[in-house]
Amino acid sequence: MDKKKLAVIHIVKKELFLSDEEYRNILERVAGVRSSRDLTDSQFHKLMRYFVRTMHYRVTGKGITLRQKYYIKQLKKDLGWDDSHFQNYINKYFHNRDLETYSRHDASNLIVALNTILRSHRPTSTGRQ
Repeated sequence: MDKKKLAVIHIVKKELFLSDEEYRNILERVAGVRSSRDLTDSQFHKLMRYFVRTMHYRVTGKGITLRQKYYIKQLKKDLGWDDSHFQNYINKYFHNRDLETYSRHDASNLIVALNTILRSHRPTSTGRQ
C-alpha cells in the first residue's frame, strides 16, 4: 500500500470521526485486514466504496460529499490531469479552486463536465475520436 493511499484512508477516518476500534472493525469487515498497510489495491478501492456509501459521507450538510470528491479525483486521474491543470480548469469554468466549498449541486455539475471531457477523449467504436 503506497503512502498516498494510506493518507487518504486516514483522512477519511478523521472526517468520519471513527475511533481506532471502529476503524479496525470496518477494515476487517470490508477488506478482511486489521491494518490499512495490509490492503491490496482492490481492497483499498472496496474500502473507499464502503466509506463513500455510508450515511456519514457528507463533509457538510449541503456541501460536496466524500463520494463526489472521490469520483472527481478518479475522473481527474482518468483524464491524466495534474493538480495545476485541474485547479486552472475549475477556476476558469467554475470560478472556485477549493472543492471543500462546493455545494453538492456544484460538484454534480463539475462531474458532468469532467465526464463530458473524458468521453470526448475516448475513441468511438469506429476508431475515430
